[in-house]
Amino acid sequence: MMFRMLLVCALVGTGSALSCRWMEHKYEEYRDNSLDLLNAMGNNSINAINSTEDADLEDALAFPNELYNLASKARTEETLRFMAQLLDEIVSVFEEDQTSASWQESAAEDFLNVITQQADGLRSCVASQSQRKNKKLSLYFRRMSNLLEQTGHDIETWEWIRKEVKMHLQRADLLLPAKTN
Repeated sequence: MMFRMLLVCALVGTGSALSCRWMEHKYEEYRDNSLDLLNAMGNNSINAINSTEDADLEDALAFPNELYNLASKARTEETLRFMAQLLDEIVSVFEEDQTSASWQESAAEDFLNVITQQADGLRSCVASQSQRKNKKLSLYFRRMSNLLEQTGHDIETWEWIRKEVKMHLQRADLLLPAKTN
């Protein structure tokens, strides 16, 4: 009898990942907070970044867009794992030398704290804590870090990365409504 009760509890607990308490009560707060912090970091940046440089950076570092297509078609848990990895990869880039960035170090620290908590929250909604990472996603962010090193962590590259990260946070957020149907 005790085994049956445990089995029922386990099955109920692993229902839809979107019914996870963290997703219901905290996800939007952390998402909004991370975007607000990223926007505030941009308010301190230079307004006129050379659009030619932006185009060059985009050519040098094209994101494998099929990853979002795959994540949108995946099971909810796989989508949440993808989103958590995306956040972890963002954290690893923002741990680079930011002395040339236009924002204050404390703003970046606040952003990293919120992103880390958001990734932890997403992982808390996944039943199996597989450590399998998406290699293409890791490679993209590794190339981003390499680009930072090649440019000497300059202000223009950091601003381009801030904009890219904002776009990725917004795109990842769009993965969720498809899971609520």
